Amino acid sequence: MGEAILKNIALEEVLSLSDQVRIMPGQIVSKTLVQNRQVSITLFAFAGGEEISSHESDGDAMVCVLEGTGKFTVDGTDFTVNAGETLIMPAGKPHAVYGQEAFKMMLTVVFPLS
Repeated sequence: MGEAILKNIALEEVLSLSDQVRIMPGQIVSKTLVQNRQVSITLFAFAGGEEISSHESDGDAMVCVLEGTGKFTVDGTDFTVNAGETLIMPAGKPHAVYGQEAFKMMLTVVFPLS
């Protein structure tokens, strides 16, 4: 049997994704679950007031907010995403993330096959 593709998370166990990362004052905490040429899955916990400045990705990025509310700017348009909601940020478009309040999210990026 091969090695698991997912890492840093329990297998064959019911769990809460939100519980896998802790909000730390003044920080953005991340936990990588998968990172390869085709897909990246990362959990993030943002303290209120923390941000990731504008950048671009080669892949389509899907954000699922797990707890709280995050503000996302995609190609100049602001989106407020609440717990239980999802936003797709298309490849090649500049995007940024801001924690108006403390929040947690799962980011999945799917890269083009080369």
